[in-house]
Amino acid sequence: MFETIFRNPDFVTVENGEARRDDARPGSYARGDVRVTCERQEECLAVYVEAGATPVRQVRLRWRFKSRLRGTVLGDAWERAYGDLEWTCINPFRSLPWYALVQDGCDTVGYGVMVRPGAICSWQLDPEGVTLWLDVRCGGEGVVLNGRRLPAARVLSRVYAGTKTYAAARDFCRRMCADPILPPAPVYGSNNWYYAYGCSSARTILDEADYMAKLTQGLSNRPYVVIDDGWQQGRYRPDGTYEAVYNGGPWMPNARFGDMAALAAQIARKGVIPGIWVRLLQDDSGDIPRGWRLESGALDPSVPEVLDHVRTVVDRIGGWGYRLLKHDFSTFDITGLWGWQMPHRMTGDGWRFADRTRTTAEIIVDFYRAVLEAAEPHGMLVLGCNTVGHLGAGLMHLNRIGEDTSGLVWERTLKNGVNALAYRMPQHRAFYDVDADCIGITERIDWTFNRQWGELLSRSGTSMFVSVAPGSLPAAQEDALRRMLAVNACPREAAQPLDWQETTQPRIWLIDGEAVQFNWHGPRGLRTSFDDAPLTSEDE
Repeated sequence: MFETIFRNPDFVTVENGEARRDDARPGSYARGDVRVTCERQEECLAVYVEAGATPVRQVRLRWRFKSRLRGTVLGDAWERAYGDLEWTCINPFRSLPWYALVQDGCDTVGYGVMVRPGAICSWQLDPEGVTLWLDVRCGGEGVVLNGRRLPAARVLSRVYAGTKTYAAARDFCRRMCADPILPPAPVYGSNNWYYAYGCSSARTILDEADYMAKLTQGLSNRPYVVIDDGWQQGRYRPDGTYEAVYNGGPWMPNARFGDMAALAAQIARKGVIPGIWVRLLQDDSGDIPRGWRLESGALDPSVPEVLDHVRTVVDRIGGWGYRLLKHDFSTFDITGLWGWQMPHRMTGDGWRFADRTRTTAEIIVDFYRAVLEAAEPHGMLVLGCNTVGHLGAGLMHLNRIGEDTSGLVWERTLKNGVNALAYRMPQHRAFYDVDADCIGITERIDWTFNRQWGELLSRSGTSMFVSVAPGSLPAAQEDALRRMLAVNACPREAAQPLDWQETTQPRIWLIDGEAVQFNWHGPRGLRTSFDDAPLTSEDE
């Protein structure tokens, strides 16, 4: 029998010392000038942290259970998933970011926090109970609240008796986010990254717009043509040669693209919708002061002038006529880490933001809010990539939920794309619209695999983007792609992974009321035990 935690915790720890209960203030725990208060609200337990001059790093809340916790566990990811989401046994040493679900073969219980908390939150489960960690640091150092009362988290817990795991997960995600912002129609189209990998120009983008218009002729819901990395200054050297490593700003066009407003207008005249990629916290514009930057060189989003700069860039892009903004790399630029380098905490020690009075979570949320506020007057949809989904829910219309797929290596698409789609599908239209990344259609990947990935994406009810060089497909493949786009353009019930408790790449999906089976491995199996190491000579 599962237990909820809709009650005051049994123990509260601030740093490495236990906070004592304050009998005069129920639900309050104090250690020095640091006070943690738990207040029962209608459907959650609100946790507040107050402090004077003492820097506060972490708060630990512990609930002990009367009966042992048993079953298999599913947690979320700090930012994107890296092919690592799965149902697994209870592991007391594993950090579970944002929320955790436990299933015992009959019932399911959820432990989580409402979206946009003031702390970076993670769970730790063991047979005797559950622990919630609230990382309230400012970067890698303690936050200085100066008497402020920080709303650290609103804790949720719910038992689903006799409910299937997917239904429980979906309902729990909906309860964690009361205010998602969603696109008015399914979002689909093209993104040039996985066939161009940054080597593009205004001419190639216009060819892609023609191609996408041709493939979607007659569909009332028009597709997006998203210009990915490669349009900005810095991607090409003054002599016109391609700079493969650098993908920051300034966020003005290079010579290969020219007038971005004219390009957006030309794309729109072809009957498709212009979209664009940007990395807002990496900008080498000469007029940016050193005081606006973190030690890494990335822009510091705690500095008010940096958020003004971000708003200016987004407003300029919207003014050019782009109607989908894909902003990328912000988690890496803020923390210096990728999600797979964050086993227990999102940030390392020894650094901080310029504003030490706010937590990392608060600063990230304010950055996302600034992006949305600048995008909204232009009617731009916001697509987050390398963003923190739990902090961005309600502030972005779409979220790229997994690490990159590929136009070169099928195993990368299988590992990252299928896994993220399966285990973050409960977040679809609960937090935002889910984007599991592109179908990279090139001669390097067997069409047998890409056709299946495209069929799943197109019928999943989530967003679908394709990366394909115009005119590169045989007629049969082009016809199949045309059908996929037409299917994805229409609203539909979200697909469900049926075997997600048996494998990390579910192959049996409930689609339109029927079980559809995919063969991700082919008769010969996978070419490689793929990991995130650089591509081998065989892959290249």
